[in-house]
Amino acid sequence: MWKTSVAAAILAACASTAGAGAAAAATGAVAVSNVNLRAGPSTAYPAVTVVPAAAPIVTYGCVAGYSWCDISYGPYRGWVAAAYIQVVYQGAPVVLSAPVAPRVGVVVVGFDRTYWDRYYTAYPWYGRWGAYPPYGAPRATAHGAAVSCGGGTCTGVRATTGYYGGSTAQVRQCGGGECSSTRTTVGPNGGVATRTRSFER
Repeated sequence: MWKTSVAAAILAACASTAGAGAAAAATGAVAVSNVNLRAGPSTAYPAVTVVPAAAPIVTYGCVAGYSWCDISYGPYRGWVAAAYIQVVYQGAPVVLSAPVAPRVGVVVVGFDRTYWDRYYTAYPWYGRWGAYPPYGAPRATAHGAAVSCGGGTCTGVRATTGYYGGSTAQVRQCGGGECSSTRTTVGPNGGVATRTRSFER
């Protein structure tokens, strides 16, 4: 019964955004529980209001990584952690997550001073923009390092994958007092750059 009522509330929120013109890309959803609506994508930003549990909300997009999302609740606009947003996916209510978000039409959006100036001029903390930490999207989705040795030679590998599909890997090999290091970088559009250098330990 709970799933049915939540799904119905989400579908009603979806229907309310269907004729919203410029907001046609918005996604209907509900709040999982009582949650602060923040003025930016972090708990460091001030609370705009409290969104009650099961309240219908509209999601306009999320920051890279889908950790925080830009939503509206009634006349209020702000940011809520994705873990507090529930959408309908494959006919059932699910918490918004990175794998689900693109499939339900939630896009990646940014946060900057323009957003702040658009929605918060009437709030008492509006003039304190510089007091809050600037939001920076996470740059990497994965990072790893490993070292292996054998036969008098050691090889170390470090690799990082970025949010937009790019990656970089560095292989360093040392043996007999000499080392070589090769770094290969692959851009999000497939371009490859390689740099190799040799040196003595």
